[in-house]
Amino acid sequence: MRTRTLGLSLTGLVVAVVYLIPVYWMVATSLKETGDVFNTPPDLVPNPPTLAAYRDAVFGDSAVLQGIWSSTIITIPTLLLTLALAVPAAYGLARFSLRVNGVVMLLMLAAQMLPTISLALPMFAIFSDYGLVDTYAGLIIANTSLALPFAVVMLRPYMLAIPQDLMDAGLLDGCTGFRAFWKIGLPLVQPGLVMVATLTFVMTWGEFVFGLTLATSDAIQPITVVLNRFVAQFGTQWTNLMAVSTIIAIPIIVIFVLLQKYVVAGISEGGIKD
Repeated sequence: MRTRTLGLSLTGLVVAVVYLIPVYWMVATSLKETGDVFNTPPDLVPNPPTLAAYRDAVFGDSAVLQGIWSSTIITIPTLLLTLALAVPAAYGLARFSLRVNGVVMLLMLAAQMLPTISLALPMFAIFSDYGLVDTYAGLIIANTSLALPFAVVMLRPYMLAIPQDLMDAGLLDGCTGFRAFWKIGLPLVQPGLVMVATLTFVMTWGEFVFGLTLATSDAIQPITVVLNRFVAQFGTQWTNLMAVSTIIAIPIIVIFVLLQKYVVAGISEGGIKD
């Protein structure tokens, strides 16, 4: 058992290092001088490190700051709206035995398989009729439509695991159905809520296709679209590109470090409770 545990630990360590190499290279490149990026052999450690790319491409570029602000405005409402819609939908699909439940779940799963670009073009045509193109509201609706099926599918097993006896006891004590769910059921599914909220944040923060298709002005475009400007026809601004990429990655890394226990537990528990 000790040998097997040691082998699995070493394998996990190797896999983690392989996945972290691109992250390290991104940060290291962002700290290099522009000319040092093309050194042969490449410098594994910036010598000397410099923050010039962060000064010029992040804090000195109003378009990047506006992109970060736009991504924040889009991501937070999308997260809240997704949870507000997914929680009652998942609870209804778990608690009420209707003939359409299977069809609804099948449609939710099918919706996750559709490429984002196949949704963006019809949305652009529909949103144009309602004045939602190049607006934060349009991007929030589009991102919510992408995250909602995933959230419902992931939350439904948690709703199924809520003991009905506890809900009935709450009703006997004078609670309404909504109050019993709010006070009794919802705290029991907290790990699932944290997991769904975290993954929804990651999906929305890094979304590119909707931002490119539905946002036509610089003031609305998220940071993922702004990042694409550093890749030009006649060359790529590697240090600036990596500096902005590092800034984009920081919120995701911080959230996963702080909530990794809930995310891992949420995914594993949600997968076996249905």
